[in-house]
Amino acid sequence: MRIRALVAVAGLFLMVLAFDTLAASQVKSVRLWRAPDNTRLVFDLSGPVEHSVFTLTSPDRLVIDINNATLAAPLKIATANTPITSFRSAQRTPTDLRVVIDLKKAVTPKSFSLAPNQQYGNRLVVDLYDSPDAAEPSPPQTPVTTTPAVPVLPNQPPIKLEPVPNGKRDIIVVIDAGHGGEDPGASGSRGQHEKDIVLQIAKEVQRQINGEKGFRAELTRTGDYFIPLRGRTEIARKKGADLFVSIHADAAPSSAAFGASVFALSERGATSETARWLADSENRSDLIGGAGNVSLDDKDRMLAGVLLDLSMTASLTSSLNVGQKVLGNIGQVTTLHKNRVEQAAFMVLKSPDIPSILVETGFISNATEASKLQSASHQQALARSIRAGVKQFFQQNPPPGTYIAWLRDTGKIAQGPRNHVVRSGETLAMLAVRYQVSPGALRNANNLKSDELKIGQNLNIPSTALASQP
Repeated sequence: MRIRALVAVAGLFLMVLAFDTLAASQVKSVRLWRAPDNTRLVFDLSGPVEHSVFTLTSPDRLVIDINNATLAAPLKIATANTPITSFRSAQRTPTDLRVVIDLKKAVTPKSFSLAPNQQYGNRLVVDLYDSPDAAEPSPPQTPVTTTPAVPVLPNQPPIKLEPVPNGKRDIIVVIDAGHGGEDPGASGSRGQHEKDIVLQIAKEVQRQINGEKGFRAELTRTGDYFIPLRGRTEIARKKGADLFVSIHADAAPSSAAFGASVFALSERGATSETARWLADSENRSDLIGGAGNVSLDDKDRMLAGVLLDLSMTASLTSSLNVGQKVLGNIGQVTTLHKNRVEQAAFMVLKSPDIPSILVETGFISNATEASKLQSASHQQALARSIRAGVKQFFQQNPPPGTYIAWLRDTGKIAQGPRNHVVRSGETLAMLAVRYQVSPGALRNANNLKSDELKIGQNLNIPSTALASQP
């Protein structure tokens, strides 16, 4: 009788063990991307897991323990140009998987899990940073005025410029190619990926902007790897950006949707971002105002709020201004989806100290536009229009201390008229003070019969305006 009971218990135990094994998630595959300062591993899973990560030395190794998981197939992946030499794996228990990564040198790991989305299932992400400093945000740095080497499209020669004279710095434009790495962005009907097309356009925009004396363009990413949204604006801040331009190619439920768009941050997005910065003690210690080096550390909460609000307001005004110029130029080379700068709470536009725009170059979900977006000639035309809009904006609104400001101040380039888009709460008297012109000059330049303004109204600022800031 006791023997039968023991057999029954053993059988029940085996059934439970088998059930647990069946219930375990599977590691289906692993994907790898190399970035300038880190290597990202993405483990594709059939379900959620818990994990832990630690490093070993002599030799250097990274150990990833994945609980409630089994391996569906051997881990095979190319590791060239990464700190990884090989992968090994084994089941510590029937439901606990250990992955050992042999390394060429020590790395700083960071890991997190991701829930399923429209493109992927559960994932475990492990970032291997080349140095401890690379794993943490760096403080803003003083911009360097040397002209970098520029990646180019096929058959497009690099543009070489003489150094900017008189110790005047370049205007720095940071170009952000959306998506990247495990985030392909939108997809076309023929398998085109947004991440690839926008990187090609971003590199061409960089090449063309670097062909303008007094300008320097930098990229947030130079290859196929992922950068978090806030990480993109942090890169722009570290590079001392005067303008941030994010390049995308949209998708829509209807394949008939077409046309390019330009976005700036919405009023609601600006308000919520100001609140977030004030609430985040780490962000409050960051610099605002770029060259002004204005810190919030020594300001009380109310004054800090006012400074942030002023910075965000000035940044948004400039964003709308440069966005309108870019949109007008893009409209000369392709159809526009909307004839005005649209506003939305895009995370990548939420920088209180850097004017920022997002350019949707077209709908990749539209077969005709997807083909155009893949064309080198169309990419070059889009890049020319973005460059032209950026140049027009900065010739009218050059940052102090730049070569372009020096050209304007010495009369080597005409100031020309400027535009201002009226926002809520602004008055004619307020704008006259901002642009250092008389209310009468503003009325005459815009044929106004009274001082009443409408939200969204476009005002011409007389060329006699003395101020360089919008």
